[in-house]
Amino acid sequence: MKGYPRVRPRRLRLNKNIRDTTAETDLTPNNLILPVFVKENITTPEKIPSMPEILRYPVNDLLVKFIEENYEKGIRSVILFGIPAFKDNFATSAFSKDGVIQKALRLLRDTFGEKILLIADECTDEYTSHGHCGIVNYRGDKYYIDNDESLKVHAKIALSQAEAGADVIAPSSMMDGVVGAIREELDKNGYSDTLIMSYSVKYASVFYSPFREAANSAPAFGDRRSYQMDPRNSFEALKEVSLDVEEGADILMVKPAHTYLDVIRLVKQNFPQYPLAAYHVSGEYSMIKAAVQSGWLDERRTVLEITFSIRRAGANMILTYYAPKIAEWISEGVPF
Repeated sequence: MKGYPRVRPRRLRLNKNIRDTTAETDLTPNNLILPVFVKENITTPEKIPSMPEILRYPVNDLLVKFIEENYEKGIRSVILFGIPAFKDNFATSAFSKDGVIQKALRLLRDTFGEKILLIADECTDEYTSHGHCGIVNYRGDKYYIDNDESLKVHAKIALSQAEAGADVIAPSSMMDGVVGAIREELDKNGYSDTLIMSYSVKYASVFYSPFREAANSAPAFGDRRSYQMDPRNSFEALKEVSLDVEEGADILMVKPAHTYLDVIRLVKQNFPQYPLAAYHVSGEYSMIKAAVQSGWLDERRTVLEITFSIRRAGANMILTYYAPKIAEWISEGVPF
Protein backbone atom coordinates (compact mmCIF):
# COMPACT_ATOMS: atom_id res chain seq x y z
CA MET A 1 0.00 0.00 0.00
CA LYS A 2 1.39 3.37 -1.00
CA GLY A 3 2.70 5.30 1.96
CA TYR A 4 2.58 2.28 4.30
CA PRO A 5 5.63 2.52 6.59
CA ARG A 6 8.15 -0.22 5.77
CA VAL A 7 10.35 0.80 8.70
CA ARG A 8 8.55 0.22 12.00
CA PRO A 9 10.60 0.94 15.13
CA ARG A 10 7.74 -0.49 17.16
CA ARG A 11 8.70 -3.98 15.96
CA LEU A 12 11.77 -3.74 18.23
CA ARG A 13 9.57 -2.95 21.21
CA LEU A 14 6.82 -5.53 20.84
CA ASN A 15 7.68 -7.66 23.88
CA LYS A 16 10.15 -7.82 26.74
CA ASN A 17 12.41 -10.44 25.14
CA ILE A 18 12.90 -8.22 22.09
CA ARG A 19 13.43 -5.12 24.24
CA ASP A 20 16.00 -6.90 26.41
CA THR A 21 17.85 -8.30 23.41
CA THR A 22 18.09 -4.95 21.63
CA ALA A 23 18.68 -2.69 24.67
CA GLU A 24 21.58 -0.31 24.14
CA THR A 25 22.57 0.00 27.81
CA ASP A 26 23.32 -2.73 30.32
CA LEU A 27 23.55 -2.69 34.10
CA THR A 28 25.13 -5.31 36.34
CA PRO A 29 26.27 -5.37 39.97
CA ASN A 30 29.81 -4.87 38.64
CA ASN A 31 28.80 -1.31 37.74
CA LEU A 32 27.87 -0.53 41.36
CA ILE A 33 29.97 0.87 44.19
CA LEU A 34 28.39 0.78 47.64
CA PRO A 35 29.06 3.74 49.98
CA VAL A 36 29.43 2.64 53.60
CA PHE A 37 29.58 4.83 56.72
CA VAL A 38 31.82 3.51 59.50
CA LYS A 39 31.74 5.16 62.90
CA GLU A 40 34.08 5.02 65.84
CA ASN A 41 32.95 4.13 69.38
CA ILE A 42 29.66 2.45 68.53
CA THR A 43 28.87 -1.26 68.83
CA THR A 44 25.62 -1.49 66.86
CA PRO A 45 24.51 0.18 63.63
CA GLU A 46 22.94 3.65 63.86
CA LYS A 47 20.06 4.98 61.79
CA ILE A 48 20.45 8.18 59.77
CA PRO A 49 17.17 10.17 59.93
CA SER A 50 17.66 11.98 56.62
CA MET A 51 18.64 8.80 54.77
CA PRO A 52 16.01 6.11 55.44
CA GLU A 53 17.37 2.53 55.59
CA ILE A 54 21.02 3.69 55.52
CA LEU A 55 23.07 2.96 58.63
CA ARG A 56 26.37 3.90 60.23
CA TYR A 57 28.31 0.73 61.02
CA PRO A 58 30.72 -0.07 63.83
CA VAL A 59 34.09 -1.55 62.94
CA ASN A 60 33.26 -5.08 64.03
CA ASP A 61 31.58 -8.26 62.84
CA LEU A 62 28.38 -6.37 61.99
CA LEU A 63 30.26 -4.42 59.32
CA VAL A 64 31.72 -7.68 58.01
CA LYS A 65 28.24 -9.24 57.91
CA PHE A 66 26.85 -6.27 55.96
CA ILE A 67 29.65 -6.44 53.38
CA GLU A 68 29.26 -10.23 53.11
CA GLU A 69 25.51 -9.92 52.48
CA ASN A 70 26.15 -7.49 49.64
CA TYR A 71 28.98 -9.59 48.25
CA GLU A 72 26.48 -12.44 47.91
CA LYS A 73 24.28 -10.07 45.87
CA GLY A 74 27.17 -9.49 43.48
CA ILE A 75 28.52 -6.19 44.82
CA ARG A 76 32.31 -6.31 44.74
CA SER A 77 33.22 -2.66 45.39
CA VAL A 78 32.71 -0.50 48.48
CA ILE A 79 33.78 3.03 49.36
CA LEU A 80 34.28 3.83 53.04
CA PHE A 81 33.45 7.10 54.80
CA GLY A 82 34.64 7.55 58.38
CA ILE A 83 33.07 9.29 61.38
CA PRO A 84 35.80 9.65 64.01
CA ALA A 85 35.49 10.10 67.75
CA PHE A 86 38.05 12.91 67.74
CA LYS A 87 38.29 16.03 65.58
CA ASP A 88 40.74 18.90 65.49
CA ASN A 89 41.75 21.68 63.10
CA PHE A 90 44.29 19.53 61.26
CA ALA A 91 42.40 16.24 60.69
CA THR A 92 44.98 14.23 62.62
CA SER A 93 42.58 11.35 63.18
CA ALA A 94 42.24 11.02 59.40
CA PHE A 95 45.84 9.80 59.03
CA SER A 96 46.18 7.95 62.33
CA LYS A 97 47.18 4.31 62.02
CA ASP A 98 44.32 3.60 64.41
CA GLY A 99 41.83 5.86 62.65
CA VAL A 100 38.33 4.59 61.97
CA ILE A 101 38.90 4.17 58.23
CA GLN A 102 42.26 2.50 58.75
CA LYS A 103 40.75 0.00 61.21
CA ALA A 104 37.86 -0.72 58.84
CA LEU A 105 40.21 -1.24 55.89
CA ARG A 106 42.37 -3.69 57.84
CA LEU A 107 39.34 -5.61 59.10
CA LEU A 108 37.80 -5.94 55.65
CA ARG A 109 41.09 -6.75 53.93
CA ASP A 110 41.88 -9.45 56.50
CA THR A 111 38.37 -10.89 56.15
CA PHE A 112 37.81 -10.75 52.40
CA GLY A 113 41.32 -10.69 50.99
CA GLU A 114 41.18 -9.75 47.31
CA LYS A 115 37.50 -10.68 46.93
CA ILE A 116 36.34 -7.07 47.21
CA LEU A 117 37.63 -3.75 45.95
CA LEU A 118 38.26 -1.41 48.89
CA ILE A 119 37.98 2.30 48.10
CA ALA A 120 38.78 4.91 50.74
CA ASP A 121 37.25 8.35 50.50
CA GLU A 122 40.11 10.75 51.24
CA CYS A 123 39.20 14.12 52.73
CA THR A 124 39.42 16.20 55.90
CA ASP A 125 35.84 17.39 56.33
CA GLU A 126 34.71 14.51 58.57
CA TYR A 127 37.84 14.84 60.70
CA THR A 128 38.17 18.57 61.29
CA SER A 129 36.38 20.66 63.87
CA HIS A 130 35.63 23.25 61.18
CA GLY A 131 34.31 20.75 58.61
CA HIS A 132 36.20 22.07 55.60
CA CYS A 133 38.01 19.97 53.00
CA GLY A 134 41.39 21.51 53.77
CA ILE A 135 43.41 23.43 56.32
CA VAL A 136 41.89 26.72 57.44
CA ASN A 137 44.14 29.75 57.97
CA TYR A 138 43.38 33.41 58.59
CA ARG A 139 44.33 36.80 57.18
CA GLY A 140 43.27 39.14 59.91
CA ASP A 141 39.71 38.18 60.77
CA LYS A 142 39.01 36.49 57.43
CA TYR A 143 39.48 32.77 56.95
CA TYR A 144 40.70 31.02 53.81
CA ILE A 145 41.40 27.44 52.81
CA ASP A 146 45.16 27.09 52.48
CA ASN A 147 45.45 25.01 49.34
CA ASP A 148 49.16 24.11 49.52
CA GLU A 149 49.17 23.30 53.24
CA SER A 150 46.10 21.16 52.64
CA LEU A 151 47.94 19.07 50.04
CA LYS A 152 50.44 17.90 52.65
CA VAL A 153 47.65 16.62 54.88
CA HIS A 154 45.76 14.95 52.04
CA ALA A 155 48.92 13.13 50.97
CA LYS A 156 49.44 11.84 54.53
CA ILE A 157 45.84 10.63 54.71
CA ALA A 158 46.13 8.84 51.38
CA LEU A 159 49.33 7.08 52.38
CA SER A 160 47.84 5.89 55.66
CA GLN A 161 44.83 4.50 53.78
CA ALA A 162 47.03 2.67 51.29
CA GLU A 163 49.10 1.22 54.14
CA ALA A 164 45.88 -0.03 55.76
CA GLY A 165 44.87 -1.92 52.63
CA ALA A 166 42.94 0.40 50.31
CA ASP A 167 43.02 -0.60 46.65
CA VAL A 168 41.80 2.83 45.57
CA ILE A 169 42.21 6.28 47.11
CA ALA A 170 39.36 8.66 46.28
CA PRO A 171 40.34 12.29 47.02
CA SER A 172 37.16 14.38 47.32
CA SER A 173 38.50 17.74 48.46
CA MET A 174 38.75 19.46 45.04
CA MET A 175 41.98 21.10 46.22
CA ASP A 176 44.12 22.18 43.27
CA GLY A 177 46.93 19.66 42.83
CA VAL A 178 45.61 17.06 45.26
CA VAL A 179 45.86 14.17 42.80
CA GLY A 180 49.49 14.98 42.00
CA ALA A 181 50.41 15.32 45.68
CA ILE A 182 48.83 11.95 46.49
CA ARG A 183 50.36 10.22 43.47
CA GLU A 184 53.82 11.45 44.43
CA GLU A 185 53.40 10.37 48.07
CA LEU A 186 52.11 6.92 47.14
CA ASP A 187 54.82 6.32 44.55
CA LYS A 188 57.74 7.29 46.76
CA ASN A 189 56.47 4.99 49.53
CA GLY A 190 56.05 1.89 47.40
CA TYR A 191 52.35 2.18 46.54
CA SER A 192 52.67 2.92 42.85
CA ASP A 193 49.99 0.30 42.07
CA THR A 194 47.39 1.94 44.30
CA LEU A 195 44.73 3.55 42.14
CA ILE A 196 43.41 7.09 42.43
CA MET A 197 39.74 7.69 41.73
CA SER A 198 39.49 11.45 41.76
CA TYR A 199 36.35 13.45 42.46
CA SER A 200 37.43 15.41 39.41
CA VAL A 201 34.11 17.16 38.82
CA LYS A 202 32.47 17.84 42.18
CA TYR A 203 29.85 20.54 42.26
CA ALA A 204 29.01 22.75 45.25
CA SER A 205 25.63 21.07 45.49
CA VAL A 206 22.73 21.33 47.91
CA PHE A 207 22.18 17.60 47.36
CA TYR A 208 24.97 16.72 49.81
CA SER A 209 22.96 17.83 52.84
CA PRO A 210 21.83 14.37 54.06
CA PHE A 211 25.40 13.09 53.75
CA ARG A 212 26.64 15.91 55.94
CA GLU A 213 24.23 14.81 58.65
CA ALA A 214 25.25 11.19 58.17
CA ALA A 215 28.98 11.96 58.39
CA ASN A 216 28.71 14.94 60.75
CA SER A 217 30.71 16.97 58.24
CA ALA A 218 28.82 20.21 57.62
CA PRO A 219 31.10 23.29 57.62
CA ALA A 220 31.06 25.10 60.96
CA PHE A 221 31.30 28.39 59.06
CA GLY A 222 31.24 29.52 55.45
CA ASP A 223 30.70 27.10 52.60
CA ARG A 224 32.66 25.16 49.98
CA ARG A 225 31.90 27.22 46.92
CA SER A 226 35.47 28.53 46.66
CA TYR A 227 36.81 25.04 45.94
CA GLN A 228 33.88 23.00 44.58
CA MET A 229 32.46 23.69 41.13
CA ASP A 230 29.75 26.20 40.27
CA PRO A 231 26.52 24.38 39.24
CA ARG A 232 26.11 26.87 36.40
CA ASN A 233 29.23 25.58 34.63
CA SER A 234 29.74 22.54 32.46
CA PHE A 235 32.81 23.08 30.24
CA GLU A 236 34.84 23.98 33.32
CA ALA A 237 34.60 20.28 34.09
CA LEU A 238 36.92 19.53 31.19
CA LYS A 239 39.61 21.77 32.67
CA GLU A 240 39.31 20.03 36.04
CA VAL A 241 39.48 16.59 34.45
CA SER A 242 42.46 17.54 32.29
CA LEU A 243 44.42 18.62 35.35
CA ASP A 244 43.63 15.41 37.23
CA VAL A 245 44.62 13.30 34.24
CA GLU A 246 47.95 15.15 34.01
CA GLU A 247 48.54 14.56 37.71
CA GLY A 248 47.94 10.80 37.51
CA ALA A 249 44.26 10.05 38.14
CA ASP A 250 43.30 6.52 37.07
CA ILE A 251 39.51 6.89 37.38
CA LEU A 252 37.47 10.07 37.02
CA MET A 253 34.25 11.01 38.76
CA VAL A 254 31.30 13.37 38.34
CA LYS A 255 29.29 14.25 41.45
CA PRO A 256 26.27 14.51 41.74
CA ALA A 257 25.06 12.12 39.05
CA HIS A 258 21.32 12.29 38.40
CA THR A 259 21.23 16.08 38.15
CA TYR A 260 24.45 16.31 36.07
CA LEU A 261 23.87 13.80 33.27
CA ASP A 262 24.98 16.36 30.69
CA VAL A 263 28.34 16.68 32.45
CA ILE A 264 28.77 12.90 32.62
CA ARG A 265 28.23 12.73 28.86
CA LEU A 266 30.58 15.67 28.24
CA VAL A 267 33.40 14.12 30.27
CA LYS A 268 32.96 10.68 28.72
CA GLN A 269 32.96 12.04 25.19
CA ASN A 270 36.16 14.00 25.79
CA PHE A 271 37.99 11.39 27.88
CA PRO A 272 36.61 8.06 26.60
CA GLN A 273 39.80 6.17 27.47
CA TYR A 274 39.35 6.76 31.22
CA PRO A 275 36.94 4.83 33.44
CA LEU A 276 34.24 7.23 34.63
CA ALA A 277 32.39 7.04 37.94
CA ALA A 278 29.29 9.00 38.89
CA TYR A 279 28.04 9.50 42.44
CA HIS A 280 24.27 9.31 42.95
CA VAL A 281 24.44 11.37 46.12
CA SER A 282 22.54 11.42 49.39
CA GLY A 283 20.08 14.15 48.43
CA GLU A 284 19.18 12.36 45.22
CA TYR A 285 18.64 9.17 47.25
CA SER A 286 16.57 10.89 49.93
CA MET A 287 14.32 12.66 47.39
CA ILE A 288 13.39 9.32 45.88
CA LYS A 289 12.79 7.82 49.33
CA ALA A 290 10.52 10.73 50.30
CA ALA A 291 8.46 10.38 47.12
CA VAL A 292 8.21 6.61 47.56
CA GLN A 293 7.13 6.94 51.19
CA SER A 294 4.42 9.38 50.09
CA GLY A 295 3.17 6.89 47.52
CA TRP A 296 4.02 9.14 44.58
CA LEU A 297 6.57 6.89 42.83
CA ASP A 298 7.23 3.19 42.31
CA GLU A 299 10.63 2.70 43.93
CA ARG A 300 12.01 -0.08 41.74
CA ARG A 301 11.06 1.49 38.42
CA THR A 302 12.19 4.96 39.54
CA VAL A 303 15.59 3.85 40.78
CA LEU A 304 16.32 1.63 37.80
CA GLU A 305 15.25 4.31 35.32
CA ILE A 306 17.56 6.83 36.96
CA THR A 307 20.43 4.36 37.25
CA PHE A 308 20.14 3.35 33.61
CA SER A 309 20.13 7.04 32.67
CA ILE A 310 23.44 7.50 34.52
CA ARG A 311 24.88 4.51 32.66
CA ARG A 312 23.43 5.75 29.38
CA ALA A 313 25.10 9.13 29.88
CA GLY A 314 28.48 7.38 30.02
CA ALA A 315 29.28 6.32 33.59
CA ASN A 316 31.09 3.00 33.86
CA MET A 317 30.52 2.76 37.59
CA ILE A 318 27.92 4.29 39.88
CA LEU A 319 28.32 5.07 43.56
CA THR A 320 24.83 4.61 44.95
CA TYR A 321 23.16 3.95 48.29
CA TYR A 322 20.65 1.90 46.34
CA ALA A 323 23.32 -0.62 45.30
CA PRO A 324 21.92 -3.51 47.41
CA LYS A 325 18.39 -3.09 46.05
CA ILE A 326 19.57 -2.52 42.49
CA ALA A 327 21.52 -5.78 42.63
CA GLU A 328 18.40 -7.58 43.86
CA TRP A 329 16.19 -6.02 41.20
CA ILE A 330 18.65 -6.88 38.44
CA SER A 331 18.52 -10.54 39.52
CA GLU A 332 14.72 -10.39 39.32
CA GLY A 333 14.73 -8.80 35.86
CA VAL A 334 14.44 -5.14 34.93
CA PRO A 335 10.83 -3.92 34.54
CA PHE A 336 11.12 -2.29 31.09
